[in-house]
Amino acid sequence: MPHSPAESAADGDLTPFPKLLPRLLTAGGALGLVAAFVLAVEKIALLKNPAYVPSCSINPVLSCGSVMSTPQAEVFGFPNPLLGVVAFAVVTTVGVTLLAGARLPRWFWLGLQAGVTFGVVFVHWLIYQSLYVIGALCPYCMLVWAVTVPLFWYVTLRNLARLPAARRAAAYHGVVVTVWFLAVITAIGVRFWSYWSTLL
Repeated sequence: MPHSPAESAADGDLTPFPKLLPRLLTAGGALGLVAAFVLAVEKIALLKNPAYVPSCSINPVLSCGSVMSTPQAEVFGFPNPLLGVVAFAVVTTVGVTLLAGARLPRWFWLGLQAGVTFGVVFVHWLIYQSLYVIGALCPYCMLVWAVTVPLFWYVTLRNLARLPAARRAAAYHGVVVTVWFLAVITAIGVRFWSYWSTLL
């Protein structure tokens, strides 16, 4: 549904990153889609042959096989990567649509906000499970984590652009993402320090 001229103008004025956001959605969605697709292929191979060693099982810590064999890898009754394939395909499509110059209605942006919010909450639950319950990391999963955080952050800034607090946060958008990444990296480093230290 097209916007009215007034709505379209107001909508465009509210977008804090008119060039960055479409590119981020396209690139982030594509990277997430590739990671989810590879994980789905590896999961199918593991289901066919329980002795199969996934390509992303590198050492005791970076071990997709250890993660894929847990209940957390099938939270909703099917492999998590299938959810990622669908979600990231949608994100990529949205990004390409915006790059083509389309203007999307507010209800669509609210739906995307719901999706990226679910995604970032789910990802942080998986981070906790990987670090403190499973005790192993999946490299492709970490790629999904890495793209989900900025997707959530920049979609949120766009949708809350009317709020003064959001406009202030937008001025430090890169700092927030950097601190967020550093917090996750620090948690990983601390949790598995006993193993990392053996490699030094």
